[in-house]
Amino acid sequence: MAKKEEQLHKDKFRIRVKSYDAKLIDSSVRQIIEAVKKQGGDIIGPIPLPTEFRKYTVNRSTFVHAKSREQFEMRVHKRLLDIMNPDQKMIASLTDLNLPAGIDVEIKTS
Repeated sequence: MAKKEEQLHKDKFRIRVKSYDAKLIDSSVRQIIEAVKKQGGDIIGPIPLPTEFRKYTVNRSTFVHAKSREQFEMRVHKRLLDIMNPDQKMIASLTDLNLPAGIDVEIKTS
């Protein structure tokens, strides 16, 4: 009987959400949480992961003024969600979500 209980707690979906816009990612995560809670699921998160900074330096000119440069930065915001004991209804509600453009969602089962 202990093995069945352990097996129930091991079934989970790990959802990793990435976006360049912090407000957009927070609203999308809120939509995911509402969809799971409507189906009666347990959810852990959102857990904010460290923001990834990508910095690029580009020459302003192609030939002259080689020391003149521009610097650009991209920020990638990340959130982590764990859905415990998912069932078919939860999976269907997650696939039916209409998330805005610019949101990258990775789903892993474990």
